[in-house]
Amino acid sequence: MSELKDSDFEKISKLVYELCGINLHEGKKELVKARLGKRLREGNYESFKDYFNYVTTNEGKDELITMIDSISTNLTSFYREESHFARLKSIISSMLEKAGSRDFVPRFNVWSAGCSTGEEPYTIAITIKEASKIKQLDARILATDISTRVLQVAKTGIYPEDRIKKIDSSILGKYFQIGTGHSKGYFRVKKDIKDMITFERLNLMSQFSADYNFDVIFCRNVMIYFDKYTQARLVNKYYNSLKKDGYFFVGHSESLTGLTHSFKYIEPSVYQK
Repeated sequence: MSELKDSDFEKISKLVYELCGINLHEGKKELVKARLGKRLREGNYESFKDYFNYVTTNEGKDELITMIDSISTNLTSFYREESHFARLKSIISSMLEKAGSRDFVPRFNVWSAGCSTGEEPYTIAITIKEASKIKQLDARILATDISTRVLQVAKTGIYPEDRIKKIDSSILGKYFQIGTGHSKGYFRVKKDIKDMITFERLNLMSQFSADYNFDVIFCRNVMIYFDKYTQARLVNKYYNSLKKDGYFFVGHSESLTGLTHSFKYIEPSVYQK
């Protein structure tokens, strides 16, 4: 494998930070070497310097996206941090209660930012379905990630058996198709759940759409990859993308402590506008 010189690592780190806010400190050098080393071998680049020079050209734009895909860490699961989904259920119940006997229920918009391979937005969709059995809620979920690779997986909605172990059998039977024959051991999310979700590639460092007006935003275990300056910028962008009284969820290992923001603290990892 080619040597990753300090000068090349610094250039790559700076580029990644400028593009998507990910902070590749010195401790990430071996990770970068391992993940991009594979790209060097597959593309027959002679060195990390050659690779960097290529991805910073107009011709190398597609490879630049692949580079970001390779460096991004995507760890997720269904019902990860379950208390968040219990809270989501209570938010929905409260909304339906306020609607009373009216036939019209306002649209409920949720954003799963950093959705990875899709387990989070699908869990959100299932939670909404379960919470609105009596009165159907018009819910829409936007699921975004910077990685095209994980979005491709998410869009299929197909998962091997080891990925759905945390899902209760009654939920599994209702919202998943169980594979048979050559698809045995795989589970596909049913169409009515998939139809609730729009998957899009989005760099969180880019400007958010003026149309963003969410009731709930999930951005869990994403900000740990950013420095404090980038976290503060991002949190305030999320604040502006929420409706009044909307909720913001971060990962259990994250908090907004030390950041300048206008959110109201509700409980660990849960905030409100």
